[in-house]
Amino acid sequence: MKILLLLLCLLPCICLAQKQISSPVKQAQKSYNLANQYLSYRLYDKAIAELSQAVILDKNFTAAYQQLGDIYRKTGNFSKALISYKRVIEIDPEFFPLTYFGLAESELNTGNYANAFDHFNKYLSYPGLSAESKQKTTKYIADCSFSLDAIKNPVSFKPVNLGPGINSKEEEYLPVITADEKMIIFTRQTNRNEDFFKSVKRDSLWASAEYLSKEINTFNYNEGAQCISPDGNYLFFTGCNRPDGLGRCDIYISRWEGNGWSKPFNIGGPVNTPGWESQPSISADGRKLYFVSTRSGGFGGYDIWKSELNTDGSWGVPLNLGPEINTPYDEQSPFIHPDDESLYFSSNGWPGLGNKDLFMSRKLFKDEVQTGWKKPHNLGYPINTFGEESGLSISSNGKLAFFSTNQKGGFGGLDIYSFELPEAMRPNTVTYVKGMVFDKITKEILDAKVEIINLKDGKAIFDDITDPETGEFLATMMAGKSFGLNVSKDGYLFYSQNFTPDLNLINKPFILEIPLKKIEVGGLVILNNIFFESGKYNLLPESKTELQHLIGFMKENPSVSIEIGGHTDDVGDEKSNLELSENRARTVYDYLVSNLISANKISYKGYGEELPLNDNSSEENRKNNRRTEFKITTK
Repeated sequence: MKILLLLLCLLPCICLAQKQISSPVKQAQKSYNLANQYLSYRLYDKAIAELSQAVILDKNFTAAYQQLGDIYRKTGNFSKALISYKRVIEIDPEFFPLTYFGLAESELNTGNYANAFDHFNKYLSYPGLSAESKQKTTKYIADCSFSLDAIKNPVSFKPVNLGPGINSKEEEYLPVITADEKMIIFTRQTNRNEDFFKSVKRDSLWASAEYLSKEINTFNYNEGAQCISPDGNYLFFTGCNRPDGLGRCDIYISRWEGNGWSKPFNIGGPVNTPGWESQPSISADGRKLYFVSTRSGGFGGYDIWKSELNTDGSWGVPLNLGPEINTPYDEQSPFIHPDDESLYFSSNGWPGLGNKDLFMSRKLFKDEVQTGWKKPHNLGYPINTFGEESGLSISSNGKLAFFSTNQKGGFGGLDIYSFELPEAMRPNTVTYVKGMVFDKITKEILDAKVEIINLKDGKAIFDDITDPETGEFLATMMAGKSFGLNVSKDGYLFYSQNFTPDLNLINKPFILEIPLKKIEVGGLVILNNIFFESGKYNLLPESKTELQHLIGFMKENPSVSIEIGGHTDDVGDEKSNLELSENRARTVYDYLVSNLISANKISYKGYGEELPLNDNSSEENRKNNRRTEFKITTK
């Protein structure tokens, strides 16, 4: 890449040499020749110094101005490149076609889109351009057209600095936040060393940031580009040049273990290769990992890839997200929102305002199967500018975006800000369930298994163990869908619950205290995820997951015998309700027996409306009374 950069810098000089352009001022020509020698060794500062001296000695030394513009442009100093290129055109408007390309690219990257548009078209009008030159110039013209329109139609953008708890005189960037917005992890650069820090929110303010972990941060290697699972328990990050690395940069993972972070481990192949893998983003269910790679099989430059977790815990062969997301240029900084459908990323390949812009795309579905991605949508001006925008993350409720920028009034260098995301750019509505599991009698915190299932397709959206220190878990859920929760631990009765998050109540998360009861005679479990057709005893498909949990419980506890109990509300006559409740209990009994649970271990009984949990004064109460449960009869 560096060799290519050098060649690009030298290209105008080579062409000019063929035209035998030189300075009549001997000392100016000497400085020009010396600058070219410095360029051959990539000593750009010294080359700039010599060329600057050359144009002082000869104010009409067109070739020296051209070379200055090329070096400034290739090293990212577009403002100075502009001055040099304009001077070339003042002296000789037809001196060199590439002058107009260099000028236009510099104008694009300083936000002067109208002039850039004209100068790109001027360059495109010259005959003999290569196909590659035409392609890139046409792409830049599209950027200019988009930018001029975007500036006329700005989006709402009011960034708010997250304050002194997080930001300092150092550089802070790459923020990621947990689903409950109570903890943020970010990168802080001090003396060129990057480390992870965290801050927790107390009374709406971010507390002073703390060093994340000696297990993760190092002095010898570079860590960065991290993401965190919605519950805050898994940290994926990029580690470079580490002894256990497979390539220059690899993806690593660390787990929160109650009192600290585990030693990170390399997730290995096929995700990591001898090449470069970085910038991970994990889906809310922990089963899809999005990342950036330069591996073969892509569309050019940096591409975004996805790997899915296999049933044995290994990562599957990564798939490129395809031309709906990736371009011949660079796509980076992927962030998959907890809705598992909205992807945010940066790109300099799709039409934008210059350098890298922030984009979003949504999954396309047919019959609930993903068929692709929608065309990426630029987040708009002034969220995007002629500078580089990247590293965006979004809160689980979709309202706030977090990013880093260097703005006036900050604490120094890059600071972390939040802003309210425009409605059109927001992901699907997501809420979360947060629970604490403990022993019902002793109140002891329990490390229990928690599983949350999408009841429609039976797929797990969360499957993990509670924090061993706090007994807590947190999982996100999309509004408008139904989910079943199951909490279990050896020696205890399991806990069952279901949720259907309401779009209108999405800002009210589900906060649960879950007391688990030890397996004792008389112990009772309400099977909240067993469903029947209204007024009938046919099991609905959504009941399968709960029934499988019950079957698993019986197999893990072979000495236990249970009674299946059916209950109704008081709508209808008492005799009919008793018959319906018994038929429903019998249906569950039959399902268990058909799945090889001994009939000697199960009985069933219908109780009708005689044992309500609540009075029947409201629909919610009647719903609670219509239930299936099981009771331990022998242990």
